[in-house]
Amino acid sequence: MNKITRLFFMLFVLMCGTVMAQQTITGTVTDNEDLPLTGANISIQGTTDTATTSADGTFSVVTVKTSGNIIVSFVGYETKTISFTVTEGRAFDAGTIMLTSDAEELETVVIVGGGVIDLEEDRRTPVAVSTISQREIKLKSGQNDFTTVMQNTPSIYVASQAGGFGDTQMYVRGFDQTNTAFLLNGQPINGMEDGNMYWSNWSGMTDIANAVQVQRGLGSSKLAISSVGGTVNIVTKTTDMRKGGFAQSMIGNNNYQKTSLAYSTGLNEKGFGTSVMLSKWSGDGYNRGTYGEGYNYFLSFGYKPSDRHIFNFLIFGAPQWHDQNYTKAISNYLQWGRKYNNNYGFELGDYKTERRNYYHKPVANLNWDFNINSNMQLSTVLYASLGRGGGTGNYGSSRNRIREADGHIDFDAIRMNNQALAGGIGNYDNSYLIRNSVNNHIWYGVVSNFNHKITENFNYNIGLDIRNYKGTHYREVSDYLGLNGFEVEAGENAQHPQGFIVTEQYSANPWSAFKKGPADTQKIDYDYDERITYEGLFGQAEYATDIFSVFVQAAVSNQSHVRWDRWQYTKQEEESPKVNNTGYDVKGGASIEFVEGNTFFVNAGHYSRQPYHDNIYLSYGNDVNPFTKNEKITGIELGYRFRSTYFSADVNAYRTNWKDRVTTSTGADENGEEIFYINSGVNQLHKGLELEFKANPFTMVDIKGFASLGDWKYNDNIYKTTRDQNRNIIEESFDNVDGHEVGGGAQTTLGLGFVYRTNFGLSVDADWRYYDNLYSTYVGENENVKLPTYDLTDLGLTYRLNFAKTGLTFRVNVNNLFDEVYISQLTTANPVEDGDETYKGINVSNNGFFGNGRTWNFSMKFNF
Repeated sequence: MNKITRLFFMLFVLMCGTVMAQQTITGTVTDNEDLPLTGANISIQGTTDTATTSADGTFSVVTVKTSGNIIVSFVGYETKTISFTVTEGRAFDAGTIMLTSDAEELETVVIVGGGVIDLEEDRRTPVAVSTISQREIKLKSGQNDFTTVMQNTPSIYVASQAGGFGDTQMYVRGFDQTNTAFLLNGQPINGMEDGNMYWSNWSGMTDIANAVQVQRGLGSSKLAISSVGGTVNIVTKTTDMRKGGFAQSMIGNNNYQKTSLAYSTGLNEKGFGTSVMLSKWSGDGYNRGTYGEGYNYFLSFGYKPSDRHIFNFLIFGAPQWHDQNYTKAISNYLQWGRKYNNNYGFELGDYKTERRNYYHKPVANLNWDFNINSNMQLSTVLYASLGRGGGTGNYGSSRNRIREADGHIDFDAIRMNNQALAGGIGNYDNSYLIRNSVNNHIWYGVVSNFNHKITENFNYNIGLDIRNYKGTHYREVSDYLGLNGFEVEAGENAQHPQGFIVTEQYSANPWSAFKKGPADTQKIDYDYDERITYEGLFGQAEYATDIFSVFVQAAVSNQSHVRWDRWQYTKQEEESPKVNNTGYDVKGGASIEFVEGNTFFVNAGHYSRQPYHDNIYLSYGNDVNPFTKNEKITGIELGYRFRSTYFSADVNAYRTNWKDRVTTSTGADENGEEIFYINSGVNQLHKGLELEFKANPFTMVDIKGFASLGDWKYNDNIYKTTRDQNRNIIEESFDNVDGHEVGGGAQTTLGLGFVYRTNFGLSVDADWRYYDNLYSTYVGENENVKLPTYDLTDLGLTYRLNFAKTGLTFRVNVNNLFDEVYISQLTTANPVEDGDETYKGINVSNNGFFGNGRTWNFSMKFNF
C-alpha cells in the first residue's frame, strides 16, 4: 500500500509590536461517532499555547514553534498526540482528530458495573486480549450476527453463517462456544444446561454494545467459568452522559431492512438520566428459506446521587423468529445450488417451513457502584432473564414426510394423507405434523466484588457469584397440517397411562410464547423441568510497580442439579436425585516492563470444571450418570507487548491441555437390561502463536493486522467401554484419534486491515482474512478431513456531513467483495475412496455448509 503524504497549509502572521513569527494550527475534534466535541482542550507540547474547540468541534491555536506535538484531550476520552511541522508562510491543518473513550470506549456511560466486569485494563498484569471498539462494531456489523465483529482478531473463527439469522458458531483457539465464556456486563450468559450460545437471542447486541473485549486463553476473569478457549466480555451501553440520540435506516441484500431510533436525556443536575433505543429488522436471509424478523429494545435508567454512589437499571430484549437451514451433503448443493435448503415447501401455494426458531429473552440488570472511600470500592450487579420460545420441527414417522423431486417438503400431499385418517385423528405412526420444542427458562443471580487498595502497589479483591436457573422443556403442536387432533397412545405418558387426544395448537411466535402454556394433556413427546443452582467465591491479589507486576487468583464453586420428568415417570417418581459438583480454578502471572513500552508477561492456570447438566443425567432421564467427573484444563501463555505513540503490537504463545472429558449414553442388551456406552480419554492439546498489531503512521491512516498459527490435536485415543447395569465392563475398544487434528476452527489465520480518513468527511476501510488448516468437526478412526484454503475481503465506505451539533452519516459495507466460493464447515469426515465423486478434493457425501457469497448493506444515520 502506498504511503499517503500529509498535506500542510501554513500562514505567516505578523503581530504588532513583535518581530517573532507565529504559526497557526487548525483542525476539528470529533468523538467515535464522528460528532464534534465542544470544549476539547488543545495544547502545544512544551509551551503555554492552548485553545478549546468551538460548537462545531473546530479549533485554531497560535504558536511560535515550527514543529512539535499537538496534545488533544477531553474528559472521558483518551488523550491523543499529533505531530506537526510548519513550513514558512503556511498554516498547519491537522484535519479531523477522532478521540476514543478511555479504556477503549468502556467509560462513556454513567455506570457499567465496572468492578464486576473483568476487563484486562483493570489489572496491571497483561493477558492475550483484543478489544473491538464501539465504532467498529456499529460500522462493520451491518446485518451480520454479533460474532462477526470479532472475526478480525487472532485465533477467532466464525462458521455456519448459512444456517440463518443468529445461527453462527464461534471458535476461540480451536474451542467451540460451549467452551468459551461469554459475559454481558459481568453476567455469565452461556446456557446453564449445555454451555451453548444462541446468538439469535442476542440479535440486538450490535446496537447496544459499547465494546467487546476478547480475552483468549486464561484471561483476567475472576469467576469460576468455562473459559477453556477464552472469555468474551461484552460491555453494553447504559445511561449516556450526553443528551442526544440518533435515527438510522439500513437496507441490505435479500430484502434486509432495519430501522433504529435512540435517545438519551443525559445526566441532569439531580443525577438522573434515561436512555432508550428501539429497532426493527426483517430479511429473506442469504440462503433460500431463511426468512427472519425481529425487534430490539433497550431501556436504561441511571442515577448518580453523589460521587460515592452510582446506580443503573437496564432492560434489554430481542424477540425474533428466523427460519433455518441445516448442513447437508455437498452433492445436494452441487445439484441444486449453494443456496439450497430443503427444510421448507409450499402449502396451497404459500411458503411454509418446518424449521423455525423463535425466542424472546429479556434481560434486566441492576448495577450499583459504591466508592466507600478512595481505597475501597464495592460493585454489585443483580440480574435476571426470562426466556420464552423454542424451535419447530417435524413430528411423526419419517415415512409420512413426503418430499418433492427437488427435496422440498410436499405439504399438500401430507395434508391429504392426514385428512384421510378416520376422524382426522393421527398418531406417531400414521401422520405428520409440525411441533414446537419449547425451551423456557427463568434465570437470576448476583455478582458482587469488593476491591481494596492497600498501598499504591498492592490491592486485592474478593467476591461472590450466585445463580439460580430453572428450565422447562416440552413439545406441543404448532401445525396439525389438516389433522383434527393427535393421539398420545396408552402407555406413552407415565402420569396419564390411559392416553389422550391433543387438540390445541400453539404459534411459533416470540410474543405469543409468553402466553400461558398448554395443560399436561396437551403436550407431546416429553415434559420436564431442570433446576441448576450455582454458588461461587473468587478472589485476586496483585502487586504492581511501574516496571513489575505479579498476581494470583482463585475461585471455587458448587453446582447442584435436579430434574423433574412428568412424561417418563409417575408423580411419585418424577423428581430425580440431587447431584452436587464442586469445581475450582487457580491462576497466576507476572509481567516486567524492562524498557518503556516493552512488556513481557507470563500467565498459568488450572481449572477443574464441573460437567454440564446435560451430561449428568442419562438419555434425558432421571438416572444419574455414574461416570461423569470434572474436566481438567491446564494452560500457560507467554506474551510480549509493545506500545508507542504510532505503533503497538502483541505477541502471544500458548499451550492448553484439556483432559478427562467423558460422554455417556445408554441402551439395552438382548435381555432388555440397561447397558452404558462410555467414551473417555477425550483429551485435546492446543498450542499456538499469535500476533496482533496496530499502526497509525499518518494522521489519516490506521493499519492493523493479525496472524495466528495453531497446532490443535487430540492428545490420546478415545477409550470406549460398554458396561452392564452393575458397572462391569462388557467390552472395551479404542478409537485411534491420537495425533489427529481438532476441527471446527481454522488453525492458521491471517488478517490485514486499514482505514483511510479524508479531511472532507469520507473514510475508506477494508479487511482481508485468510484461513487454512481447517478440518471437519467430526473425527474418528480415519484421519480428519481438511477443508480447502480460502480468503475473504470486506470493504466499507463512510461519508459524514457535520453540522453544528448534529451529523448525517452514510455507510456502505460489502462483505466477501470478490464473491469467494468456499466451504465454511464440515460435520462429517468421509474419506475419498476409488470411484468417489469429489469437490476440491473432498468426498461430496460429506455434510456441511458453504459460506455466504457477496453481501452488502447501506445505512443512513442522523445524530442529534
